[in-house]
Amino acid sequence: MYYSSGNYEAFARPEKPEDVDRKAAYIVGSGLAALAAACFLVRDGQMNGKSVHILEKDPIPGGACDGYHYDNVGYVMRGGREMDNHFECMWDLFRSIPSIDTDGVSVLDEYYWLNKRDPNYSLMRATVNRGEDAHTDGKFGLSDKGALEIMKLFFIPDEDLYDKRIQEIFDDEVLNSNFWLYWRTMFAFENWHSALEMKLYLKRFIHHVGGLPNFQALRFTKYNQYESMILPLVKYLESRDVQFHFGTKVINVEFDIQKDKKTAKCLTVIRDGHEEKIALSENELVFITNGGCVENSSLGDQNQPAPFNPEIKEGGGWDMWRKIAAQDPSFGQPDKFCSDPEQSNWMSATVTTLDDRIPPFIRKICQRDPFSGKVVTGGIVTVKDSNWLLSWTFNRQPQFRGQPQNQLVGWIYGLFSDKPGNYVKKTMRECTGKEICMEWLYHMGVPENEIGTMAENSANTVPCMMPYITAFFMPRSAGDRPDVVPRGSVNFAFLGQFAETVRDTIFTTEYSIRTGMEAVYTLLNIDRGVPEVWGSSYDIRDLLTATVQLRDGRKITDMDQSLLEKLALKVILKKTEDTDIAKLLKEFHLI
Repeated sequence: MYYSSGNYEAFARPEKPEDVDRKAAYIVGSGLAALAAACFLVRDGQMNGKSVHILEKDPIPGGACDGYHYDNVGYVMRGGREMDNHFECMWDLFRSIPSIDTDGVSVLDEYYWLNKRDPNYSLMRATVNRGEDAHTDGKFGLSDKGALEIMKLFFIPDEDLYDKRIQEIFDDEVLNSNFWLYWRTMFAFENWHSALEMKLYLKRFIHHVGGLPNFQALRFTKYNQYESMILPLVKYLESRDVQFHFGTKVINVEFDIQKDKKTAKCLTVIRDGHEEKIALSENELVFITNGGCVENSSLGDQNQPAPFNPEIKEGGGWDMWRKIAAQDPSFGQPDKFCSDPEQSNWMSATVTTLDDRIPPFIRKICQRDPFSGKVVTGGIVTVKDSNWLLSWTFNRQPQFRGQPQNQLVGWIYGLFSDKPGNYVKKTMRECTGKEICMEWLYHMGVPENEIGTMAENSANTVPCMMPYITAFFMPRSAGDRPDVVPRGSVNFAFLGQFAETVRDTIFTTEYSIRTGMEAVYTLLNIDRGVPEVWGSSYDIRDLLTATVQLRDGRKITDMDQSLLEKLALKVILKKTEDTDIAKLLKEFHLI
């Protein structure tokens, strides 16, 4: 497997891999990474779909990319996905996946046209004082010292950040700035999360720094991610006879470990309540989704809180990974990620408006008609003075194909599930759906005497607790995640957010799809390049632009400097006169 960039290989079709007709595949899980791997097996690996088996413990596919209407509960979206125009593997996949809404076009076509016609941007990024504009004014509010802390992180070697936390690298100059408000709420970083992941995110998305204050860099699907992304993938795979086995829980993978050779030899599964073994040969490939950010997640309803269940379940994704990791050190260290759920949890809630009482408050803040079918909030609106650090969003409506026209479905999340609310004096994890809605309505500016009845009668709110939703952000070091294809592997690979590829950044749809592509291309030796990650962190134009944007447009000559530093800068600028360096500095407004 190798990487490539440019159109030459992006548009090429690989030759059929040698001996693929004698191979079969078992895929553990049916999240985005697993479905992507199945698609690459049949599209680029040209494997017979009947030889591809997807083993899923739940009754439906999708993993964390969900969106579903539960009887007697309501609409549920545990999370949301933001996409980037430089998700190279993702768009390589979805260019081949037919739309399930429009004949003759791909999911990529549909997505591209939608976001061209209706580009995303926010008119209200943050509020305070119960719905008032927080007046962040698109500014990061970083001092020169804070900007230098971020720049220093950008250049620190990865090895020096192993097992370090963000709060060990940044001080209040960054952590009390608008920059950190935008960043932590958009990406769900906590102060105690991995400084290494913070650095990798900064490098990966340096070309979008200027879009953080108003989300103009983001793109969204038409409907929730399940209906817009997962269902088309499933339909594509079903049309190629890929075999889905729901209600099939893989509880262990056994390996034959030799000095320079590792082979998956047996799957242990529970199906219909019975344990069975699936023996594997070297021609039977195994793709393992290890761990899981939505493992142990639980739903409440309008009148019941979502229980916090942090204990690792026997036979779940974490338990399976522990059993696998015990067999060889190269299979990772799951406990680095799942041993402290108090530091990896947050809560979400799906709110459905039932009448015309709540929409005017949404409209007042987002400054758009939420029933227009176009962009509504344009990303999350963060309640800056919320004890839960509450954020909420309404994407284009309807969010579900079957959603009634007079209803809105939105999403709320809080980073601090263990803090009492400002209005409802309970922690978020103790609250029913109605109580979470009341806290949200309070911050929306609904008169206090109307909050209770509005939350009771004008909305249905479904809370969701996710103990491991940011487990992949926990401080880590090299080897804590297994390589997508570990050294010596004959017939197996790891997929998803807890597999290691140095080429990308976790907690993105792109990362999931990239691991699937790298796994398939490696094990089948597909002769086509995996798209290289967009190289903005090596592009001087993007770096200069981000430098100016982080400092809210201030030029380098406006920095707080000592007399000696000012003289040194003057000398340097003088020496670069009449050079391309001076042209670049002027073009990108540094001088």
